[in-house]
Amino acid sequence: MLREYQATGLEYLDLVTKLLQRLRLADQTAGLWEAADLQWWWRTARRSDEVGQTFWLDGSEPVAAIILTDWGQEWGCDLILGAGASEAMLRRMWSRALARVDSLALDIVEVAVRDDDAEMSELLTSAGFSPTGGEGVAAWMRAADRPKLPVLPDGFRLLDRTQTASRPHHMTNTRDGDEVGQRLAQCSLYRPDLDLMVEAPNGEVAAYGLFWFDPVTAVGLVEPMATAEKYRRLGLARFVLASGLERLDLLGSRRLKVNYAADNVASPNLYLGAGFRPASTSGLYTRRRD
Repeated sequence: MLREYQATGLEYLDLVTKLLQRLRLADQTAGLWEAADLQWWWRTARRSDEVGQTFWLDGSEPVAAIILTDWGQEWGCDLILGAGASEAMLRRMWSRALARVDSLALDIVEVAVRDDDAEMSELLTSAGFSPTGGEGVAAWMRAADRPKLPVLPDGFRLLDRTQTASRPHHMTNTRDGDEVGQRLAQCSLYRPDLDLMVEAPNGEVAAYGLFWFDPVTAVGLVEPMATAEKYRRLGLARFVLASGLERLDLLGSRRLKVNYAADNVASPNLYLGAGFRPASTSGLYTRRRD
């Protein structure tokens, strides 16, 4: 018999990682997220860190969860369960999710839903959620099909976090906060050798990319990538991406994944140009508390 369980902090992170790994092993493309996605969300302290996240356990093994994430102005609500879960289980979880949202008096709540999930879309509409656009794309590629490594412009050099550990993390003081290095180090799937940056000739951080290898599922995830505005159109993003995918392949990744926003022109050009192919799309539904 399943039992409901509340977890916070690093216990939550461990449980949701096991759950998403279990679901990915059961189905190669179902769902929205990889375990590494939610580990990436852990990069900065949030109010939701201490909010009890709801899991359903079979013995000690997580089989489903409701995850609430504080994104600042709004909260995300994710129902994580297997593709073959019963309608009764989905409705039970959704009822519990709405109760949690109400008990926390959350003003704005967003739910990401795959476009092929008609049942969840119907539940959201019935509960007063409205589609708000912002299409997301999940794209996949076989690791064997990764692109060749391009040439890095003269004077630039690729470094990983094993080489820059004595410096502040290159994402510090960005939107990810001052604790990003410490928070990432708490994640079981984080590897410093997959935390890449390109250093400009003057020592500035010109571009970076973080890559995640999941040894349980053999999926390699790209999340995030960025290039400083003054260093764009130099091919740095293509170099970082190809370098990260090469390292994922060498570690044993069989399949590679990236999520991106369809309305971001640069992202499709970069990822589709590297060989990723869209597999599913999703949209956001939002509700504001009266």
